[in-house]
Amino acid sequence: MTKKVLLVDDEKDFLDTLSERLKTRGLDVSSSAEPAEALEIAMNDGYDVIVVDLKMPGMNGIEFLRTIKDARPEMQVILLTGHATVDKGIEAVKLGALDVLEKPANFETLMDRIEKASAKKLVLLEKKDQDKIQDIITKHGW
Repeated sequence: MTKKVLLVDDEKDFLDTLSERLKTRGLDVSSSAEPAEALEIAMNDGYDVIVVDLKMPGMNGIEFLRTIKDARPEMQVILLTGHATVDKGIEAVKLGALDVLEKPANFETLMDRIEKASAKKLVLLEKKDQDKIQDIITKHGW
């Protein structure tokens, strides 16, 4: 199954280049240079992973992460940053980011994280389904 990735970065050239590189690896890639637009896209469409820049005008990566995790906790998010700080990295992980990678991220490392994100999301969705089934069985006494 093709992995769906959403890229969010205000640097259009970076966004286009990374998008093309991921597509050559067989990924289904959507992208947006506008965090608010990307958030709307992410809320309405299923992605295996969202790769988002930490520092963007309007809405930074931490705000994006917080909002998407509140609405869709199974969504896997990888933050990219050219302005890494230990505090921001710790905050991002506490909020549910899968990882924080420094720009320019090693492409193979990013691909590895995308694979892990996809697998983690699948496990979370399976657990959610099992919990629903167990709840139905318990309510109906089967």
